[in-house]
Amino acid sequence: MSACYEEFLDAMPDARLAVDFTTMQSEVVDYSIVLILVTSDGRETIRVYDGAHGFNEIHRYTRVGGKQNGKEFHSGTLGEGMRVAIAAIKKSYREMIEGWRNQ
Repeated sequence: MSACYEEFLDAMPDARLAVDFTTMQSEVVDYSIVLILVTSDGRETIRVYDGAHGFNEIHRYTRVGGKQNGKEFHSGTLGEGMRVAIAAIKKSYREMIEGWRNQ
């Protein structure tokens, strides 16, 4: 089963959290968690957490360089990594966006 949704992040109405995941039975087998900023130029990707390669990976984005190389960010299951990624964005999205703006 697959599901996806997008939600506004309270303090910044232009900041969005996009969640897309796939499960088999009750186990998450793939996911993508994306921090998006809506600007006058369109939708900008700020940070991506995913399980595309079978492990929990993070990709940072910069204004100039775009997508950076991925790094493992959590050694647990994909379901655990997905929940950690959602919590990380909800807790620190302002700082993530500010870092993107300054790069």
